[in-house]
Amino acid sequence: MITGGCMCRAVRYQTEAEPIITRLCWCRVCQYVAAGNAAVGVCFPSAGMSIEGETRDFVSIADSGNKMHRRFCPSCGTHLFSEAESRPHLMFVRAGTLDDTEVARPEATIWTASAPSWACIDDALPKFERQAPPPILSGQ
Repeated sequence: MITGGCMCRAVRYQTEAEPIITRLCWCRVCQYVAAGNAAVGVCFPSAGMSIEGETRDFVSIADSGNKMHRRFCPSCGTHLFSEAESRPHLMFVRAGTLDDTEVARPEATIWTASAPSWACIDDALPKFERQAPPPILSGQ
């Protein structure tokens, strides 16, 4: 069981699914979410994700052109989830919200073209200047 939640613990989530992929994202929106750094998103299947507590939804159009829903705790402001309308079967969880942050092992860095010159980008990971291909669920 993988669990997590916001800083004030008003929102909690859990899933029995293993992560599909973990990516570091340097798009401008993720830099806002991550206070200037890359956001670390852990992709899970939406099915089977259980969320307790109230979240608020910020809807925007990403640089990729996808309509995104970014959900956060209205009490403490912790950013929790990102979901693209074009891929409702996938949910990205912010790695810092996991109870066991060792679950999040980055496998790629995306939107490197938007990273500032001082960004620390791991050369051992695959890099994409913009959006990487969407993750594939096993069996698809």
